[in-house]
Formats: sequence, C-alpha cells, structure tokens
Amino acid sequence: MVNHFKKKWLLHALCSLLVYTNGYTQNYYPLQGSNYAGSLGIGNNPASIVNSPYQWDVAILGIQKKNATNSVIFNNWSFFSDPRNAHYRFREGDFKRFAYDDLNVNLLNTRIGINRRQAIGFGLNLRSYVQGSTGPINFVDTLKSTRDFFDLGNYNRNLHGDVTHAGWIEFFITWAQTIWDNPDSRLNAGITAKVSRGISGAYVNVLNGSATQTVHNNTSDYTLQDVFAEYEYSNNYDGWQKEKGSKQNLRDFLSHSQGGFSFDLGVEYLVKSQQITTVWDDDTYYDYDWKFGASLLDVGFNQFKYGTNSRKMSGFLDNITDTVIDIRFDDINKLQEFNNELPGIVRSIKQPTGTFHIVNPTRLVLNVDHFITGAWYINGNASLNLSSFTGVQRRLTELNMLTLTPRWETKKLGFFLPIQFNTKKQLWIGGAVKLGPLLLGLHNWANVFSKTKMQNGGGYLALILRPGRNTGERPDKRLDCPPGR
Repeated sequence: MVNHFKKKWLLHALCSLLVYTNGYTQNYYPLQGSNYAGSLGIGNNPASIVNSPYQWDVAILGIQKKNATNSVIFNNWSFFSDPRNAHYRFREGDFKRFAYDDLNVNLLNTRIGINRRQAIGFGLNLRSYVQGSTGPINFVDTLKSTRDFFDLGNYNRNLHGDVTHAGWIEFFITWAQTIWDNPDSRLNAGITAKVSRGISGAYVNVLNGSATQTVHNNTSDYTLQDVFAEYEYSNNYDGWQKEKGSKQNLRDFLSHSQGGFSFDLGVEYLVKSQQITTVWDDDTYYDYDWKFGASLLDVGFNQFKYGTNSRKMSGFLDNITDTVIDIRFDDINKLQEFNNELPGIVRSIKQPTGTFHIVNPTRLVLNVDHFITGAWYINGNASLNLSSFTGVQRRLTELNMLTLTPRWETKKLGFFLPIQFNTKKQLWIGGAVKLGPLLLGLHNWANVFSKTKMQNGGGYLALILRPGRNTGERPDKRLDCPPGR
C-alpha cells in the first residue's frame, strides 16, 4: 500500500494525511493531588506547590509521551518486544478517523518553599502536539488510484478533515501563597506566567471536498466539484539545507522562531484532618481529609511565520477528473512541485503572508483528592477543553477528560493505578511506581500485555531531587515553656 501511495502523491496527501498523522502534556497522572508532586504539580495546578512538606525540589528531567488513534494498528509490538519485528496497517472501514500524539519534556523544573504560606517555581519545558481528525472516510488497504478511493463511495459525501501541529519551548515562573488559614480549612492560590518560542507549527484544513460520478460501460469516472483547502507551516523549515550541516541548521531553525505567551491560574481548598495528635507525631500542617482544586491552564497561543510554500485554495476548474489528478500528480516528491501543478487544477490560489497563531490547549481542570487511611488516597480529575471557545480554527486540545487514581504513597515510595477515560472515548488502565527520586509509569497496561495496542497509550518517567529530610517533621515540644512564661 505504501508503494502505491508513493506513486500517487495526491491520493497519499488526501487519504494518508486525513487517515493518519504521526506525532504534550504535563499531567503526570499519579501525582495529581499529591503533597509530594512538588514542581511536577505546577502543570496541573500552580497553587499545589504551597502544600508540600519539602522546602525545595528539582525535577532534573521529566519525559511524558502519549498517543491515541483509531486508524492505525501496530502488530508484534509491546514494551517488552523487539520493535524491529513490528509492522503497522491502516484500519479498513467507513468511519470518522482521528490521531493524537503529544510529547512533553521537563528540564530543571524547580520548586522552592519560601515559608509555609508562600512558594515559587520555575523551569523549562519542551512541548509538542500533533492531532488530526476527519469526517467519515471509507478506506481499504489496496488503493492504487484516485478512482479506487472514490469507488468506495467517498464521492457521495462531503470530505473534510484537519491536522494541527505546534511545538514550542517555554520558560515558566510560578507564584503561590495561602489566602486564608483557619482551624478547619485552608485556601491556596497560584499563578504561572510562561514565555515561549514557537519552534515548529503546521496546519492543514480540507473542507467541502466533493465529486460527481459518471458511469460509462460499467466504469465510473469522477469529476471533482468543490473544495476549500489550506496548508501552512512555519518558515524556519524553509532554511533547512543539507549543505549547511546539522549545527548550523539547528541554529538557524531556532533563530527564526517567534515569541508566544500563556498563563495558568489555580486554587486549592483543603479540609483539614481533625485527628488528635501527640508530640511524637509528624507535623500535621500539610495533612487533610479532602483537597479540592480548580485550575485554568494554558491560556495563550504560539505564533509562527508562514512558510513560502504555504497555500490556500478553493474550487476546481471545469472537467478535472480523477484521471487528470492521477496524471498531474504522478511523480511529485516536494511540496513546491505540488504547488507548481495547482494553477491548472484549482480556481483560486493564494500564498498567505505574515504570521499565523495556534491556540494552546486551554482547559479547565477540576481535581478532588481524598485521604482514606494510612498512606492510602484516591484522586479524581476532570478536564474540560476550552480552546474551541476562542473561535480560532488553529487550536490544540487535550486528550484528558476523566481520571480516577487510587494511590498508596509515602515520602519515598508510591504505587499508583490511574484509570483514564479520554475525549476519544477510550478507557485506559495504567500504573506507576515511585522509588525515591524516580517516578516511572505507563498510561495503558495494554502496551505491555498486548502486541496490538501500542498505538494507544504511552508512558512517562521523572527524576526528582528533594532534601534528605522532610522539613515538615514535628519538633519535640515537650520541653517548651508554657505560653506567657
């Protein structure tokens, strides 16, 4: 199938792009609500860094990868198998298709507790999203031409789909503090400001694709009727030249990036534990029965300059058939070559100039954490995407929707069982372990126990340094003088 699509470049662009796309998220699910999340909790709620028993912590490195699709199936591949034996196939059938991939890298994310009521955080993140979706498309693995594609009934519908990609590097700084503190409850609030550089951006949108069928001697011909399409990418790709070498290319690539800005807001309300303590117990200042959190995340955008081969087009000229398309685009290897063939195909072609914006995955996150007994907790997390309310087509969304995480956690050890139901109606059961400074986890255990599920899931790891002793330990007060003496 891949060879057939290479021969028919347009069909590859139309089908393969809409059917499959290959690729961030800061949400380390096991740590949501945890007092020990520290700097890694900033991405879920900036207010969370106040209620931590450690004076400081540094996430030296954190990596998280997540992917989901209903269009591609990998075979003979799991986390414990040899990927060289893996192969993939496109899922056949007539249905709406989607693909989602994100990657997040945390570098030197730092939290410092100024005192019990105030904390700051800062660090660097590398983030990347790729996500795409289509309307219903009928697809089989043996397509050889545009006619084969339309013969499946795809002519008799409105074809549409889009793909959005943004990658950026961001520096953030967070301030959080206690708003009020009384014997029964405490309210913390925080804000994060982020400045970024958009290092890679792309957007593809296809609307109103349609064709009419004419039958001659039991053979169907298809005449293309209408379409609106736009494809754009960031101009730093235009300067990538093999003869310049990798270092110079990378330097030029980053120097042509554009600036962006975003912010997060968050609050946490703690219902304190009413248990009776003794002087030998650890400090209960950070303990709670219930913790309720609300945060508004990633409010902002990244911007990019249009690449020179970005285009917007609409409508077809008369008598453009499937045969014309196959002949015109038979030997196309570059986007520029594709653009050169368009004047004889479509009615209107424009080259956009200036900059385009991609809205960050703005969302409202609600979190509830409940202490059960001993070191047992249970956490519930709900995420609602809000970027669509901006009215901007070039926008990103989060895959997260509902997560329930039972956990057993102490200062140095932790075992977690996050259960996720995402926006693509997929149910994932994952797992994670904390061993001292190391956090290691999977989004979907199926990536381990099945050899056909690697396309849905992912994993994460983080290395977090903390002071040797818990700064929240209760001092021995037995020899303290009574008040007033």
